[in-house]
Amino acid sequence: MWRNKNVWILLIGEFIAGLGLWLGIIGNLEFMQEKVPSYFLKSVILASGLLAGLAVGPLAGRITDQVNKKTVMLISGFTRALSVIFMLIAINTGSVLWMVVFLVSIQISAAFYFPALQAAIPMVVKEKDLLQMNGVHMNVATLSRILGTALAGILLVVISLTMVYALSLVAYLALFVMTWFLSIEETATTSQQGEKPKGASFKEVFPVIKGLPIVLMTLVMTLIPLLFIGGFNLMVINISELQDSSAIKGWIYTAEGIAFMTGAFAVKKMGENMSPYNILFFFSFIIGIAQMILYFATSPFLSVLAFTVFGFAVGCFFPTAATIFQTRIPKEFHGRFFSFRNMLDRLIFQVVLLLTGLLLDLVGLQIMTVLFGCLSLLMTGLFYSRYRQLKTTTLSEQTG
Repeated sequence: MWRNKNVWILLIGEFIAGLGLWLGIIGNLEFMQEKVPSYFLKSVILASGLLAGLAVGPLAGRITDQVNKKTVMLISGFTRALSVIFMLIAINTGSVLWMVVFLVSIQISAAFYFPALQAAIPMVVKEKDLLQMNGVHMNVATLSRILGTALAGILLVVISLTMVYALSLVAYLALFVMTWFLSIEETATTSQQGEKPKGASFKEVFPVIKGLPIVLMTLVMTLIPLLFIGGFNLMVINISELQDSSAIKGWIYTAEGIAFMTGAFAVKKMGENMSPYNILFFFSFIIGIAQMILYFATSPFLSVLAFTVFGFAVGCFFPTAATIFQTRIPKEFHGRFFSFRNMLDRLIFQVVLLLTGLLLDLVGLQIMTVLFGCLSLLMTGLFYSRYRQLKTTTLSEQTG
């Protein structure tokens, strides 16, 4: 796998793009802090981009399945670089409207880029290397998040906000150039042969998911870590207030990031001795335990421990789930499936974010995390029972 130039192009490209992404995210917060006094208005502005990405999801899925993956990645990558220009205009004019244009355009480009990327990964590595590739890819994304946020914080002190976005633009252009060097062998699509493209409708992916119970189960199980991730930042802020400590935020983010990277490396070794489904259920259970540990959020040690356990668990969970999707879903549906999953994640993220804010006001962090933990453990138990039933049914059909 490591001798494959496509692997290195994807990983280095992900790292560079991640730095650009997080430079832009921190820049967004800095700009809004100066121009938008209302927190509600800030959330509406941020949601505008996410909703735009959600709206174009079906179109992105159809196009990704009908067009060469590299072509989709190139066009969406160029659009992402172009969108930074809108933010530079926003800074120079002081216009929040131009920032909204920036957020909408960059989220639309992401809605095309990420399904194409997920569909391209099985084309550049062998199936036996998929779990390792997914783990390393997510590690690179996490490392770029850690370094990108730290770099943005330092740069905002020494250079202007305009220069921060200029660096973000350079990162996106570097990704665009690197994508040119990808060599993805794809079979000629029916659209290229002058026929009606197979599976032209986005809705055709739903019977495929329904016909693969383990895929449907895995898709629903990804909601379990999203219960934690959706309200991640709000919980960190609340813990900081409970402990009257600003430093705890840094410890939590660092511990979670390092644990995630460790888990994504370790899951490859686990995959040699455990089935991907056992890995999925085990770490889904661990995520529920991590949520319940936050009942003791007033303790600095236990709060950091909870996020460390969670980081390691999702570092094992997400690469495994991605591998199941890539291997069980037919390749001609990859674009639409990963687009649908991207849309689902965005929607659930928004719902969990609002739910977390509501519960923090109504019952507080400690009760909320116990409720989330119990829900995660209950869902894990139900799905594990269902998985055992499916496994028994399959075995009986094979022997019968």
